Amino acid sequence: MKRILTSEISRRSFLKTSGAAVGVLAGGGLLHDPSPLFGAASEPASRTTIFPKRKPDVALVFSHIPSGTATWPTKDYDYAARAKELEAKLAQSCPEINFLTKFVHSEAEAKALVKESILMDGYLLYVIGIWSGAPGIILRSGKPVVMVDDLYAGTGEVLIQNGLARRENLRCVTVASTDFNDVVKAVRLFIPLRSLKESVILDIVDYDITDRAKAVKEFLGVTVLKMGSEELASYFAKADAAEAQAWATYWARNARKVVEPTAEDLLNSGKMYLALAQAVSDKKADCVTMDCLGMFYSGRVSAYPCLSHFQMNNDGGTGVCEGDLNSSCTQLAIRYLTGRPGYVSDPVIDTAKSEIIYAHCVATNRVFGPKGKSNPYIIRSHAEDRKGASVQSLMPLGEQVTSLEMDTATKKMVIHSGKTVENIEEAKACRTKLAAQTNARQILDNWGMGWHRVTVYGDYRQEAMDLGRLLGMVEILEEDKPAIQVLYKLT
Repeated sequence: MKRILTSEISRRSFLKTSGAAVGVLAGGGLLHDPSPLFGAASEPASRTTIFPKRKPDVALVFSHIPSGTATWPTKDYDYAARAKELEAKLAQSCPEINFLTKFVHSEAEAKALVKESILMDGYLLYVIGIWSGAPGIILRSGKPVVMVDDLYAGTGEVLIQNGLARRENLRCVTVASTDFNDVVKAVRLFIPLRSLKESVILDIVDYDITDRAKAVKEFLGVTVLKMGSEELASYFAKADAAEAQAWATYWARNARKVVEPTAEDLLNSGKMYLALAQAVSDKKADCVTMDCLGMFYSGRVSAYPCLSHFQMNNDGGTGVCEGDLNSSCTQLAIRYLTGRPGYVSDPVIDTAKSEIIYAHCVATNRVFGPKGKSNPYIIRSHAEDRKGASVQSLMPLGEQVTSLEMDTATKKMVIHSGKTVENIEEAKACRTKLAAQTNARQILDNWGMGWHRVTVYGDYRQEAMDLGRLLGMVEILEEDKPAIQVLYKLT
């Protein structure tokens, strides 16, 4: 296996330094090596549609007993002044959230608040004084709750209630930190929660997905729309050939090289992008996934969606492989959480190097988001059948990545972290093969949820786990860590 080293470089600097260009020739063939004869092609107008989401409505609840009681934080504490200070900081730090401020001083007041807050997306429970009894009621409201310990003020009640919340698997994330940014990060989790509830996934398959779509809706609030291969074929037939050719030329000229695909393969990829982009726009979908392998192998479609997904993910949208609804939900959640595209893969474990290799034929080359730096890519055939066009992305190395998968049926999540070390060149299996250093042996032994994982650049492990708790995951497995060993059991 050959090791390919890459660094974070922008598309513009890459083109200047390499003169990378692969031109579509009049005879229908392709130049298969970079050539300085062509400059960078202008990027056609993006057809990727991004539908905005509404701001979350969050009840900002300050919990404490009335001033005058000798307890933490102190007997004559000015709770109103502290609440006003925190309210101002939150408004400044989280303008993407609509806060509705409330005060509760007892269990009875908390119960009344829960009844009147049915339409709220959740609670930011700021415990600025102890022993009101209100936190226990709000935590059991059934809605997601971010509970914050205003240190040395709410600590006793927060510690007790957080322990109970964990044991009861309540939808709660607790912050106990002197760094206000930790509060902001937790509160901002309401944004992906709300965005998921308003999202639509277009699933292009020819088999029944009724039960799977129902599970996704019930758990995440995401609507799944089914579209068959015949309807997709009608979109494909209507795709503008000239615009499709412009995309084919753009992809080819900006690639490091084109290896196997023909000009016709790239033209068909351009048509598939236009077809999927139009379908997404018409259906008002936030994500598209399709049974690409089954449909292409059977001849129901004449192009793989690899370059289409590549473009959509680069532009801030979400294109996912193989009609995989779990990975689609995971990648959509990652996008809302981080603003970055996920990378779906079939991982390979190499215990000799303690590496996990994320392998697939679809990959972004803007791993830091649509406005971030880009990395080189090569256009290849699809690996399994050596047909069509796919992407080999040479992703940045030396970077932390977070990989996870959600199962919407069982309400479970798996997650692990790593550091990127290689872009592997190997004839077998999928084209993009990104290797990351991690606890590979432990992941191998803990593996237990399908094959796909979704990888995002950055250390988002805690945020992703916290999002899972607010969603109501019944189990979150950190698959690169040993299971907790119970040494003593109390009876």
